[in-house]
Amino acid sequence: MADSESQAMIEASGLSKFYGDFAAATDVSFSVPAGQVCAFLGPNGAGKSTTMKMLTGFLAPSEGHATIGGFDVATDRLQAAELLGYLPENGPLYQEMTPETFLKYVGDTRMMTGSHLRERLSVVARQCALGDVWGKAIGKLSRGYRQRVGMAQALLHDPDVLILDEPTSGLDPNQVRGVRELIRSLGETKTVLLSTHILQEVHAVCDRVILINEGKLVFDGPTSELGGEGTAMEQKFHELTGAASS
Repeated sequence: MADSESQAMIEASGLSKFYGDFAAATDVSFSVPAGQVCAFLGPNGAGKSTTMKMLTGFLAPSEGHATIGGFDVATDRLQAAELLGYLPENGPLYQEMTPETFLKYVGDTRMMTGSHLRERLSVVARQCALGDVWGKAIGKLSRGYRQRVGMAQALLHDPDVLILDEPTSGLDPNQVRGVRELIRSLGETKTVLLSTHILQEVHAVCDRVILINEGKLVFDGPTSELGGEGTAMEQKFHELTGAASS
């Protein structure tokens, strides 16, 4: 990790992304310290996924920069990638591969070998409950299982930082509960930025909320400041995104 322990593990500095006259994100700035589980919220089309892609280096910003553990994701990409696990929304998976062969491939690309790779494969298979489908083609798996394979690839190299875009999408209630418990346990030792549409999830696992609307940051504070669980948080969300009921 670069520099001191006090260094922000995730940092967005003036991130903007323009497509012609359309601004998908405008001057988004925030930092997330080590050990924090932070929710990244916003209505559909608010710029969440765009911002996450810029934070991870998958999308180049029009303005600003992002760092992971002090490493610039554009100029120090390999060092940042070593610290980062990323679950994109609807992430690409090789349909003909099995979870086992896909994750071995991911390990190979990260230069993981031998007993270390075998140990990590065993760990993520257990963490993401993939044992029943370990040898089945990914293309034949349910959306929920494919999502869990995506989570497993993000966790495989045991990164210090996790950026998760809708990690419980497509999961049934029991699977959602399991993923929440996993994120809560990971948050004890890792820094997590979590995008979700489920406000109950925010109360269950997150210390802090960053809320974006129309590409701009509109709230950044402790989860408790966004309102209590249930309708209070929903109302505050509506107020901050300009979607309050008349």
